[in-house]
Amino acid sequence: MVSTHTLDVPGAHLYYEVRGSGPVLVLTGAPMGATHFAPLADVLADEYTVVTNDPRGISGSTLDDPAQDSTPELRADDIAAILDAIGADSAHVFGSSGGAVTGLALVARHPARVRTLVAHEPPVLALLPDAAEQRAEMDDIVETFHRDGPGPAFARFMAVSGMDTGDDEGAPTPPSEEPSAQDMADAARFLGHELRGTAGYVPDTDALTAAPSRVVIGIGVTSGGLITYRTSTELAARLGVHPAEFPGGHGGFVEAPGEFAETLRKMLAG
Repeated sequence: MVSTHTLDVPGAHLYYEVRGSGPVLVLTGAPMGATHFAPLADVLADEYTVVTNDPRGISGSTLDDPAQDSTPELRADDIAAILDAIGADSAHVFGSSGGAVTGLALVARHPARVRTLVAHEPPVLALLPDAAEQRAEMDDIVETFHRDGPGPAFARFMAVSGMDTGDDEGAPTPPSEEPSAQDMADAARFLGHELRGTAGYVPDTDALTAAPSRVVIGIGVTSGGLITYRTSTELAARLGVHPAEFPGGHGGFVEAPGEFAETLRKMLAG
């Protein structure tokens, strides 16, 4: 059984879902919302109290100011507020893509709230040797969005990230020949107000290593051609840990939720 909730926080009204029982496990993305994580959440709900959410500005999580940019820090504070709302002192957190960056910010800002963070393919481009070039690519994508609209900009994003082969799922907009109005609104939100803040985030490695939280960096076994493979391996090296392999690619939790859940269970128990 899934219960749905709305939580008012400064500047936003957050939509989140809760299912299952047991230790609290948050599954979060950015810009991916609760719908993307529902199949994985259903599998895990027999062992965990699973919380999924729409990040601020996406789908059911609305903003008082639609022009407000989404940052990992804001999204981290939102997760902490949701934990407060459900009465959870701490939780395991699985974050994928931009949600992995949210998780990194959560550990840095609220270390006591996170038992284990599994950061699956965080796009922390600022850590790469060619960070300036990558930042210019992101700026070009945002400029393309403002000039030509979400379609061309999103195509450019997929090409730059390495996800334009048609083989990967779980990208920011669900694969569809006819995107819904909400899909297009979420894509516009991502391109206009979220991409720069997420891709430009610099993880506080000192805070991450000093925190009581256990931090796992996850990489999909088929993600070798993606920019997030590079960022994930670089972050793992800086933290002095070995990357953990997960089934599938960047959207492995969408491709094979059952197999993915088994791997995640092992990581959380480790």
